[in-house]
Amino acid sequence: MTTIAVTGATGRLGGRVAARLAAAGTDQRLVVRDPARAPQLAGAEVARADFADAEAVRRALEGAGTVLMVSASEAPDRVAQHRTFVDAAVAAGVGHLVYVSFYGAAPDATFTLARDHWATEEHIRAQGVPFTFLRDNMYADLLPLMAGEDGVLRGPADQGRASVVALDDIADAAVAVLGSPGEHAGAKYDLTGPEALTLGEIAATITAVTGRAVTYHQETIEEAYRSRAHYGAPDWEVDAWVSTYTAIAKGELDGVSDAVPRLTGHPATSLADLFAS
Repeated sequence: MTTIAVTGATGRLGGRVAARLAAAGTDQRLVVRDPARAPQLAGAEVARADFADAEAVRRALEGAGTVLMVSASEAPDRVAQHRTFVDAAVAAGVGHLVYVSFYGAAPDATFTLARDHWATEEHIRAQGVPFTFLRDNMYADLLPLMAGEDGVLRGPADQGRASVVALDDIADAAVAVLGSPGEHAGAKYDLTGPEALTLGEIAATITAVTGRAVTYHQETIEEAYRSRAHYGAPDWEVDAWVSTYTAIAKGELDGVSDAVPRLTGHPATSLADLFAS
């Protein structure tokens, strides 16, 4: 069982991992919900499965030795989807699960979705299958999208810091683990950038490097909920949005790890270098 299965291959992270594996000549199976959207890659076969469809997942993962489990899209039942996927992977005889988790995952994490990741980690541990957890900090690549059309990055983050990490660095780390999973069995890696930054510093960096004027505006928690009300999103989703910032304010996304350079052999990408490329 040498085939590597990659979920999320139509997305930002899974797609990067799949492209790297193909470039290295590695056989892989892309497990996607919509095969028509799967990237066309040498040495890759495609299997259709939704995380919530246990039988489809079991069929899709049969014969796979290692699985990169990119977390499902945010949803109120995401933990249930994850548990279904994990159980089906075990039933399929998968030898190692590499799960894309979140920095600071814990049952009492301020960021509500980090609690989902902790619950998923605990379920994986309980199944007895060899695992590796990649606990990513915030995706640095997506930070410009968090600013409004007026160029203002709003949120109750105070002067807290986040060790934002580039998607390419996460993909490189994932490929390193997938290439020799036994060496990383039971490991939990905090994947961060090379420095922890305030949102004010992030805004200044985006402005300096890209030329787009971005500023940071400190909101109260009440203001944060009001400023996001017009999206009409469900309460759980707005809670997740706001708690991203309050987690930063509480220092839960602070701290720099050496996991990216240790796994990849290259330095973690700075925010300035990311936006300059």
